[in-house]
Amino acid sequence: MAASAASGGKAITLQFNDNSLLPLLLGDHDRHLVRIEQALGVRLSCRGNRIAIAGDASRVDVAQEILRGLWRRLEQGESVGRAEIEASIRMADAENDPRLPLSDVPAIRTRRGAVGPRSPGQISYMEALSNHEMVFGVGPAGTGKTYLAVAQAVAMLQAGKVDRIVLSRPAVEAGERLGFLPGDMKEKIDPYLRPLYDALHDMMPADQVIRRMTNGEIEVAPLAFMRGRTLAHCYAILDEAQNTTAMQMKMFLTRMGEGTRMVITGDLSQVDLPKGVRSGLRDALDTLEGIQGIGVVRFAQRDVVRHPLVARIVGAYDAREAAQGEVLRERERPYSSEL
Repeated sequence: MAASAASGGKAITLQFNDNSLLPLLLGDHDRHLVRIEQALGVRLSCRGNRIAIAGDASRVDVAQEILRGLWRRLEQGESVGRAEIEASIRMADAENDPRLPLSDVPAIRTRRGAVGPRSPGQISYMEALSNHEMVFGVGPAGTGKTYLAVAQAVAMLQAGKVDRIVLSRPAVEAGERLGFLPGDMKEKIDPYLRPLYDALHDMMPADQVIRRMTNGEIEVAPLAFMRGRTLAHCYAILDEAQNTTAMQMKMFLTRMGEGTRMVITGDLSQVDLPKGVRSGLRDALDTLEGIQGIGVVRFAQRDVVRHPLVARIVGAYDAREAAQGEVLRERERPYSSEL
């Protein structure tokens, strides 16, 4: 791959020498280039094996780095699709982040494959998962909090660094009253734990998940079953922690035994506790943040890695809540007048 630049640095031409990989970089009907154009406000055009980039100098540099990073992925035999394009754009939007490009960021490696970060927040989260014994991952839905925690747990289990994985969630309904669920205990709690099962099956073959669950190497249990236990030499994940009470959170955190890693994930904008009950996640953050050995990573709207609409939906709700908060503050200001 070669590059040439016009005067002023506002136009750059990249040359790609492997014509078999170039269609994968461009996407069907050049849709990958179109998406980069829309996101960065630059102009991209392809002729033969050359891609010309024009626009604001700083954005041209970003577009060039994105294309170079994606090309390196293809040269390494990795795929480039919509998810990788969106991830590269999110990473490029991280101002002054020296960890670009995306292709050079370390991944969590399981036997099923490598799991890499798709946003700036995920880079910080993966670093925290690697370096801290207890990590709080807090932020909106779709940021990969649970998925990456499960990936790290599976990687450590397969590497023999922990003996088992313990996955837990509070059994709190999301604003609905479902009544009594039919079946035995496992069938009653499975609907609450489904996201954890889904993440596990992405990391490991189904037969291996079943085998490890049968022999106790992987345990999925509701939070209520944690009391009185000591979790030693395991990787414990508490998901949907915003729906714990302060007492439940303290109970879970104090289960930590020798050789154990703990990850607590949650979204403080989606608390389903009864009105007036303080979230155990918020209480824990207020109490524990800053303590040595505990990492706290806060995800933002830009870290949402689901459909791009999800990020815009999260942003719209955040903006409305901010506006409502400002109105309340205005109403609470004391009235004063000059006589």
